[in-house]
Amino acid sequence: MRYTVLHETLYTYPDSVVVSHQLLHVSPRPLAWQTMHRHQTTIEPEPGERSERLDYFGNTLTQFALVSRHEFLNVRAVSEVSVASRGGEAQAVGSQPWEAVRDLLRMPATGVEPVTLIDATDYLYQSPHAAPSRALAEYAMPSFPPGRPVHEAARDLTRRIKAEFEFDPAATTVSTPLEAVLKGRRGVCQDFAHLMIGALRSIGLAARYVSGYILTHPPPGKPRMIGADASHAWASVFCPQRGWVDFDPTNDCVVDEAHITVAWGRDFSDVTPMRGVILGGGEQTLEVKVTVAPANEPPPIEPPPKAKGKGTPAT
Repeated sequence: MRYTVLHETLYTYPDSVVVSHQLLHVSPRPLAWQTMHRHQTTIEPEPGERSERLDYFGNTLTQFALVSRHEFLNVRAVSEVSVASRGGEAQAVGSQPWEAVRDLLRMPATGVEPVTLIDATDYLYQSPHAAPSRALAEYAMPSFPPGRPVHEAARDLTRRIKAEFEFDPAATTVSTPLEAVLKGRRGVCQDFAHLMIGALRSIGLAARYVSGYILTHPPPGKPRMIGADASHAWASVFCPQRGWVDFDPTNDCVVDEAHITVAWGRDFSDVTPMRGVILGGGEQTLEVKVTVAPANEPPPIEPPPKAKGKGTPAT
């Protein structure tokens, strides 16, 4: 599948911003199953300083600074990528019992471990939005009876989260703790990814947070509209025979060619699409538009105007 992705972020300010320093994770990763054909990030006003580098996790990180007064900030990222199938449910073949994977990750370092195993240990422990807990371990365990293959068990946990939690954008914020999500049984893709990651870490498995996009479909007979989609998130579990296997608890599926990978890290805080600090500006307003469409589809149309909502302040 070949896709065109538009991700636009617009901040407007009632007062002038004097200084703005921002970090972006909006460029899809080049991967064995994902090819980047083109990518362009346009920033208005034009920043005085701008640079790109790979962050600790290997994601493309864009850093920029605006040091002149401005009343808005618009970041527009356009990408064209191809995504190949990774095998879907067939990735379960040869999966080890989950306890064997847990014990492997517990072993002290000898200096001769495969690079993939060393990499996996980065995702075993507490992170700001996905801390292990007894409650999360208890939630995970019905999916992880003794001897069950790790892929099969993680797939069952994916199904349970989809069945037992309701998608509700009004129920949580980026700072809602996992305990509240677990108790309220509501949230969004970010919450469900964190929930799955926290549950897996709580029983000794390595899990990471993946940000990206997913192809959605307009109602039958209706054209695709610009900005009608949203960024997406899911969880990835370390399976020694297969490496990392991605699961989408929001949609109850093994991630495959409908998902476009942008970045991964321990949790959302490592891969925020845009974050930074500003001086001045007052109470800002945020508007985000995301459109994912097949590259061979006619260009989407602009949606009707809608009222802008209050955004989360940059911190």
